[in-house]
Amino acid sequence: MIWFFLLSGIFLGWSLGANDAANIFGTAVGTRMIKFRTAALIGSVFVIIGAVISGAGASHTLGKLGAVNAIAGSFTVALAAAATVAWMTRLSLPVSTTQAIVGAIIGWNLFTGSPTDFDSLTKIISTWVICPLLTAVFAFVMYKLAARWLPKLNAHLLRQDAYTRIGLLLIGAFGSYSLGANNIANVMGVFVPAHPFGDLAFGSLFTLSGTQVLFLIGGLAIATGIYTYSKRVMLTVGNDIFKLTPVAALIVVLAESLVLFIFASKSLEHFLISHGIPPIPLVPVSSSQAVVGGVVGIAFARSARGINYKVLLKIASGWVTTPLAAAVLSFVSLFFVQNVFNLTVYNPPAKSAQIKNEKIIKIENTKNVLSDNPEINSKQNNY
Repeated sequence: MIWFFLLSGIFLGWSLGANDAANIFGTAVGTRMIKFRTAALIGSVFVIIGAVISGAGASHTLGKLGAVNAIAGSFTVALAAAATVAWMTRLSLPVSTTQAIVGAIIGWNLFTGSPTDFDSLTKIISTWVICPLLTAVFAFVMYKLAARWLPKLNAHLLRQDAYTRIGLLLIGAFGSYSLGANNIANVMGVFVPAHPFGDLAFGSLFTLSGTQVLFLIGGLAIATGIYTYSKRVMLTVGNDIFKLTPVAALIVVLAESLVLFIFASKSLEHFLISHGIPPIPLVPVSSSQAVVGGVVGIAFARSARGINYKVLLKIASGWVTTPLAAAVLSFVSLFFVQNVFNLTVYNPPAKSAQIKNEKIIKIENTKNVLSDNPEINSKQNNY
């Protein structure tokens, strides 16, 4: 039965691979520097590695937003998010899977009456603004540096082209790793509190924890989405917003990868804390927002000429619609799953305070009974 419930998470992983993961190589494929099949292979391998090795950091913050504690509830929340992303993908829009799963979790909180951790929600929503802006700044600065220093290298055009391709492949691998580490929380984060998997040992080589097994399944789903349905969104990002040169495409991918890594790295968080620097929150951020921010940063570095504001506005409207649609769909779906299919979508927390008070009352009653019994009192006096 667990595999049936995981189908919605797998569907969400496929949707992420078809939409968000495509952004890692979108500019490279859009500029025809890398073939789609090559991009899909590298992206798939490294997104799985990143999910398994470094996926725990961002999932912790997402779990605090709303701890979906019943497997049927996890199934429904993931399904609502996946359906929303798939619908947006159908429209060829690079929407945010992060926004979809956050909206779906909010829908679960509203349906079950569970409290929403507004501290975590504030952190996540703030990244919806910070992420594209930070990527735009990175891309702007790196493009200016490249424009200043690359002409001084006097590299032959063919050699420069070869270096650019190699750079796109290496940075794409790094970006895919960062995407898996950051966005696996969107795919399987809601299943973490309720999953039944135990540790999986591969002989004496290494052992995967139950959560890592869950993330491995999600990573495979993302890889499937990359292979089967990501090409359309790659071309939207790589061509339609702003025409990129191969060097500019490399800079966009590098800026995006750095931002994804920053918001997923527990090592960076520990380093900042150890040096008395406020840490960057470990939250799942949108690769779609990051890559769009990077493309816009390049455009402004080149005097903002040639930006297709109509496409940009269409993408931005998808970012607003996605969390709202996911929240409504999650709420309605939870109602049907609970009332039509009679499945448990929420396990109320134990009323520990009430139980503790009942125990105290029982102890007090026992003391009263003992003190009112003369025979017992006489025996206690003899002791």
